[in-house]
Amino acid sequence: MRAEPTCPRCGSQVQAPGLWSSDWSCGVHGAVLPRQPPVRPGPDALAVVLRDMRVPVWTPWPLPLNWLVTGFTTVGDERGGGRACGVALSGPGLLSGPADMMLIAEEPGIGLGAHYAGLDGADPGEEFDGSPPHAKIGISGPAATPGHTVPLWTVGREPDRAVFVGEALGNWLWAVLWPADAGVLMLEELNLLDLREPGMKVDVPYGAYSGRLDL
Repeated sequence: MRAEPTCPRCGSQVQAPGLWSSDWSCGVHGAVLPRQPPVRPGPDALAVVLRDMRVPVWTPWPLPLNWLVTGFTTVGDERGGGRACGVALSGPGLLSGPADMMLIAEEPGIGLGAHYAGLDGADPGEEFDGSPPHAKIGISGPAATPGHTVPLWTVGREPDRAVFVGEALGNWLWAVLWPADAGVLMLEELNLLDLREPGMKVDVPYGAYSGRLDL
């Protein structure tokens, strides 16, 4: 489990702002926003994530049968708040064995979703939105209209995972699933809930920390 801020695009350690620059800096990607150390699952951790988050904190709700929330990862600092958020989930795959999912909301240009997808750039690039969508997912939350659905496209070529991406509420929405055949879950009638919704009382079930957060 990482203990220091890293680059959201490559996972390398970043240099904090200093006398000569107000930016966090990666030796490979230059000025970036810092990816903070992963947060272990639990209600107190979720409260910390929600406090300064400027993008949705998505989770399927209701969760697929026997799935659990297994941790969080965020990008941003105290000056600008959270600009990307990943929610890790784990459960049984629909076809075989255990599966993992990472749901990521992020502002354009951050690069966290592309990192998990195994893409070189910070955003989906030309692969995105070039054909009819491969899946659709419902969303609900403080800024979502009732019954709103988001089209998703498959991107990336890493053989060990399935990657879907779309645009929701002005931010990228990524769903990355391991192993690749776990992607069939996205063909189910899933609905995502933004956990920032005020006054919401959702009893989120938590599981053991997911090693996917350390990627």
